[in-house]
Amino acid sequence: MRIAVVGATGMVGEVMLKVLAERNFPVTELIPVASERSVGKEIEYKGTKYKVVGLQTAVDMKADIAVFSAGGDTSLEWAPKFAAAGTTVIDNSSAWRMDPTKKLVVPEINADVLTKEDKIIANPNCSTIQMVLALSPLHKKYNIKRIIVSTYQSITGTGVKAVKQLENEYAGVQGDMAYKYPIHRNAIPHCDSFEDNGYTKEEMKLVRETQKILGDNTIRVTATAVRVPVVGGHSEAVNVEFTNDFDVNEVREILHHTDGVVVQDNLDTFTYPMPLYAEGKNDVFVGRIRRDESQPNTLNMWIVADNLRKGAATNTIQIAEYLIKAGLV
Repeated sequence: MRIAVVGATGMVGEVMLKVLAERNFPVTELIPVASERSVGKEIEYKGTKYKVVGLQTAVDMKADIAVFSAGGDTSLEWAPKFAAAGTTVIDNSSAWRMDPTKKLVVPEINADVLTKEDKIIANPNCSTIQMVLALSPLHKKYNIKRIIVSTYQSITGTGVKAVKQLENEYAGVQGDMAYKYPIHRNAIPHCDSFEDNGYTKEEMKLVRETQKILGDNTIRVTATAVRVPVVGGHSEAVNVEFTNDFDVNEVREILHHTDGVVVQDNLDTFTYPMPLYAEGKNDVFVGRIRRDESQPNTLNMWIVADNLRKGAATNTIQIAEYLIKAGLV
């Protein structure tokens, strides 16, 4: 497999390279791709150094698969060019997610929708991926009516500038600000830009992408997304109302047998998911599973995952693995 990593020098691109190596992805030729200012730089993969190339050069090299994490504008312009050259693109930006002609995929849930004709495949938003992975098996069993989700999102979702801002603030150093306000000792209820309805794009991604991935536009979703001074991953408090009643122990059992989900839910030993321990791991961790006693058929749960891993790089590579396994590339 000739694999192009577009945005190879960025935060998610670096994790993509790490995940490719960890999972022994069958790379016969690696093509690291970045913007013109990074062309000629060297990156290391499995002990070998590779020179970064520009986008047009990468198109001309006709990779089998290109994994993109270079921002929406780059994806909109260049993904069709890669696809036209015969390369299958898996894009990590928001550019193609809600395009009705493009598939939005979490492999454990809906990889079977993919065909050879799908040359541009969308990777969902990080906060959506971890939530739907935990909710999908419960939706099949109990039928979700409504989701209320509040997120506690890592600064790595913003990028390296935000990490630097937090480090500067810890050290008491003045520097560039990724946010309008300090993030150290703070929580900012503002992830991405605001839409006309008063919600942020991040909040509306949770609404729209959840319905698309689960294939059910009747699921009502409302979200509040908050940026917190955490490096390791996103956390979510999720309240989900079902059509049918459930047994809490059965819910735990279903989640325990769900691929990619790890249940951490033992109050006697104070065991519950935390981003500090999710960092660097590919799983989605679920705990604090309990009935909402204020209304019928409603469940509360706490969902945590490394947003650069399952929320981005790992999910992308898993899609690529499925394409190979299913003979679609």
